Amino acid sequence: MRTLRPSGGETIALAALLLLAAALFVLPLWRLFALGVAPDGALTLEPLLSALEARSTQRALWNSVESATFSAAIATLLGTLLALLVGLTDIRGKAILVFLILVPMMIPPHVTAISWIQALGPSSPLLRSLGLAPEIGTTHPLYSREGVILLLSLQHTPLVFLVVRAALRAQPRELSDAARIAGASPWRVLTRVVLPLLFPALVAAYALAFVSAIGNFGIPALLGIPGRYTTLPVLVWQRMASFGVGMLTGVAVIAMIMAAVAIVATVGLGLLQRLGRAALIGPPRPPLTIRLGRARPFAEAGLWLFIAAVLVLPLASLLATALVRTYGLPLNLDTLTFDNFAEILVRQQVTVRAFLNSTLAAGIAAVALGAIAIVVSHMISGTAPASRTVGRIVERLGDVTYAVPGIVLSIAFILTFIRPLPFTGVSLYNTLAIIALAYVTAFLAIAVKPVAAAFAQLDPSLEDAARVAGAGYGRRMRRIFAPLVAPAAASGAILVFLTAYNEITVSALLWSPGNETIGTTIFNYEDGGSTNLAAAMSAVTVAITVLLMILLDRMGRRLPPGCVPWR
Repeated sequence: MRTLRPSGGETIALAALLLLAAALFVLPLWRLFALGVAPDGALTLEPLLSALEARSTQRALWNSVESATFSAAIATLLGTLLALLVGLTDIRGKAILVFLILVPMMIPPHVTAISWIQALGPSSPLLRSLGLAPEIGTTHPLYSREGVILLLSLQHTPLVFLVVRAALRAQPRELSDAARIAGASPWRVLTRVVLPLLFPALVAAYALAFVSAIGNFGIPALLGIPGRYTTLPVLVWQRMASFGVGMLTGVAVIAMIMAAVAIVATVGLGLLQRLGRAALIGPPRPPLTIRLGRARPFAEAGLWLFIAAVLVLPLASLLATALVRTYGLPLNLDTLTFDNFAEILVRQQVTVRAFLNSTLAAGIAAVALGAIAIVVSHMISGTAPASRTVGRIVERLGDVTYAVPGIVLSIAFILTFIRPLPFTGVSLYNTLAIIALAYVTAFLAIAVKPVAAAFAQLDPSLEDAARVAGAGYGRRMRRIFAPLVAPAAASGAILVFLTAYNEITVSALLWSPGNETIGTTIFNYEDGGSTNLAAAMSAVTVAITVLLMILLDRMGRRLPPGCVPWR
């Protein structure tokens, strides 16, 4: 294939992309690490050593690593079991099962925590209406280390399910067929062929669950603070909430420790994944279907009971809390009311503003990342070495910022944008713009993956034919490539919107009065004792999330494989 040089328009796009990467990806993380190791301009390890010697930091670091390690292990076990049942057996209703298994992944962690608190607590309206609530005054069972680990496990099980299911679909079926022809039982095929070949995917899934748990703020905050089980993200939030920007140097060091733990874990598990990788021969085909026979009804019943336990029970409790006048009352005709929904949708200015702010910030980030993903993916798939190099660098930066905990990114953005922008005097700090820009940095990887998959299916001769016809870079992008990958870009943009619309980890330290987001408002309601309003707002958020997932699922029928995670 002939190697081409970037055209004039492409050179401008390269320069703009490099400038964007430097401003939003490299500079914030550099400022964070510079403040941590050189607070006065001179390299020193004293702040780092002081932070590591502090008992609060040691305890929070241990709690973070402990909860991430055990929850990732449980999530890997559950997610793998679900993927094997759905991917390898003849159970019925697979499409709806996959969709329902993945719904908890799109529900924000703080909403998950609130729903479970209301599902199992002594004041649960649902349990009180059924006469199953514990005695008033009983300690909530989830306010503990075990509660944090349990909910982190359930939150990240769908991530593992996605990774393992994709790996199962990529295995050549000939391997399993050969084992079956040789007389191997389904159990022997599973243990001697399928699971060993899944080892790299299992390591990748564990790493993804571990990194996600390390950076999780909502679940450890709502369950860990009452249970005196503080993790690093919660420690950072507590110090910033109590002392403000005056604690930036100390907080930056803790954030640097969090980033280091996440990066070291990702790199280490990545090396282990490569060591266990085995070369496969043959194209991927639908995996072997294991017929369960008489065990099929029991397997299906177990799957539906799992979904009912992890999805239906907490969401039903959330809705019940939103429909009663006061938290703690049983739900019946006498206590039923829609005032909580009217309060958060009409009367409360802060909630209406939060919905508008989250929609605007997430929408801007989604549209911007949809466009950026097209440019980056086109460069990755191009023939010009300079373009491919820049595209891959930006893609890797997106992977790094996605792996780094969101609260670390928020600290980095505060350090970078707390002063007015050079030559303009415009300040982004305490504005909605800084939240939108942080979303662009945090969620680039989500937007690029489906668009890169779509570009991989395009014929490379399209580029050559357009160049021969005299089409410049801008014309090629507008008339050829953007229309062809637009459905995948829209899919990535919706995934970004779904993720950003509900998040709290990134915006926990970036919001300000007048610039509240849905996540911070729900958290503040729950933290301030307005449980019914928190439940009502959470219920509306879940409804919007599910509707967007259904829309994305419909779009996925016309998109290339890989554009919609659950298809």
